[in-house]
Amino acid sequence: MADPRGFLNTPREAPRRRPVDIRLRDWKEVYPPFEAGFVKTQAGRCMDCGVPFCQNGCPLGNRIPDWNDLVWRDQWREALDELHATNNFPEFTGRLCPAPCEAACVLAINPHDSTGAVTIKNVEQAIVDRAWDEGWIAPIPPSGGPGGGGPGGRVAVIGSGPAGLAAAQQLTRVGHHVTVYERDDRLGGLLRYGIPDFKMEKRHIDRRIEQMRAEGTAFVTSCNVGVDLTADELRSAHDAVLLACGALRGRELPIPGRELPGIHLAMEYLTAGNRAGAGDGPAPAELDARGRHVVIIGGGDTAADCLGTAHRQGAASVRQLDIHPRPPGTAHPATPWPMWPLLYREYPAHEEGGERVFAVTTTRFVAGDSGRVRELELPPLLEQTPDGRSIRDGSTGGPFTVPCELALLAIGFAGPDCPDLVEQLAVGHHARGTVTRDASYASSRPGVFVAGDMGRGASLIVWAITEGRAAAASIDRYLTGSTALPAPLPATAMPLR
Repeated sequence: MADPRGFLNTPREAPRRRPVDIRLRDWKEVYPPFEAGFVKTQAGRCMDCGVPFCQNGCPLGNRIPDWNDLVWRDQWREALDELHATNNFPEFTGRLCPAPCEAACVLAINPHDSTGAVTIKNVEQAIVDRAWDEGWIAPIPPSGGPGGGGPGGRVAVIGSGPAGLAAAQQLTRVGHHVTVYERDDRLGGLLRYGIPDFKMEKRHIDRRIEQMRAEGTAFVTSCNVGVDLTADELRSAHDAVLLACGALRGRELPIPGRELPGIHLAMEYLTAGNRAGAGDGPAPAELDARGRHVVIIGGGDTAADCLGTAHRQGAASVRQLDIHPRPPGTAHPATPWPMWPLLYREYPAHEEGGERVFAVTTTRFVAGDSGRVRELELPPLLEQTPDGRSIRDGSTGGPFTVPCELALLAIGFAGPDCPDLVEQLAVGHHARGTVTRDASYASSRPGVFVAGDMGRGASLIVWAITEGRAAAASIDRYLTGSTALPAPLPATAMPLR
C-alpha cells in the first residue's frame, strides 16, 4: 500500500494556482499542470482504509484507494485503468466535482487528529491529464465496428452533457448504433456553455468527443428535439430514447423591478461569455460587465463562475450576495459524517476580488434615468463580509441601496427546459418539471429512459455520469436482454444542502 505513515508525516497541500494578476489577463485554467512529485506525495497520504468511506461518498464508486496506491508506486497507466473502470470522463470530474469523496475521507471525518483529507480530485485529474499527454487514451470501438458486428439497437440520446455522453459511450462500445442530439451548435451541454474556461478549458470536451466519434457514436448539433424534430419522428427512427436534457431552467427572483434591462439569469451571462471565448465575437453589450457595477445574487458554484467572469471582463465592482449565514470555518458538529459538512468555502474567484456578503436578502431593483437597472435595494444588514467589514452599518433600521448596473441571478435551477419534447413524448413528470422514472431509469413510456438532472433535478456532475452509465445498462438490457453493461457500483452521496 501507500506510505503507511504518509497521512501522519505529510500535511494536506493544495496545488498552486496561477498568480491572480496573471490569470485575470486571460481565460486559461486557474491551475497549471500539477507536478508529478506533488501528486505522488499527496496520493501517498492515503491510508488504504479497510472500509474506504471515500468510495461511498462518490456516486460513481470510484476505486480511490487503488489509484492512490498506484500513483504512489509510479504505476500511472495502471492508475488510469482504475479511473476508467468507473468513470468515463475523469478530466471533467477532476476539475468540476465538489469532491464529496474528500468530505468522506477518514482524514477529514476526524479533522482534530489529522492533517486533512487526501487531495483526491487533484490526483484524479493528474492521472488522466498525464494519460492524454502520454497518448494512453485511444478510441475503444466495438468489436466488428459500429453495431459490434451484430444488429445492435438504434438509440437516440437527447442532450450532450455528462449524462448523455456517458450513456452514449457505454452503449456504443457494446455495439449499439447511438446518435446524440444537441440543440446548441456545439457539443457538451452545460460543460460547454455553462462552465467558464478558467475552470475547464473546452479542449477537454473536444478530445473526448473525437474519441467517441472514432468509436462510432454519431452526433447531431443545432437540433432542438421537439421543435426541429418531432418526438414521433424520433421514435420511429430509433428503438430506444434516453432523455438527458439537464435542468437548465433558471430559478427566478420575483421582486419589483425584475423586468428592468440589465437583469439576467446566470446561464444567459455565462453562455455569452463562453461563446465569446469560442470565437463567436464579443459578448452582447447588455451581457458585458466591463466598467459596470455588478451584483451577483447567489452563493454557489454558478455564482462563483459569474464572479470570475466579471473579473475578467473588467467590472468596475462586484458584490456577491448569499442568503445563507456565513458558514463556520471548521467542521460543525451539526453536520457530522455522512452529512455534507457545513463549512466556509472559497473558490479561486474569491481571491481575485469583489465583496462577498452573507445573510442578506433583496427588496427591489431600482431603475436609472435610462430605464436600465441602476441600484439594488437591500434590507439592513446584520451580518457582513467574511473579514468583518460592512458595506452598511444597518443600525438605522431602514433599507439602503448598492450600485447595480448588471444583476446576475445565480440562485439555482427550476427543472428541465424542453417542454415541447416532454409534452410530445407524453411521459410522466413532476410539478417541478423533472421526468418520472423507475429504478431502471425507464419513464412511463416504453422505450424512453431518463438520466441525469432531467430526472433528479440539478445535481453534481458525478451523479450525471453515474446515471448515464446506469441508464445505458438498462437500455442495453431492454434492447438485448444481455448484461454486457454492468451498472456502476452501488453507492450513496451526501447532499450538498
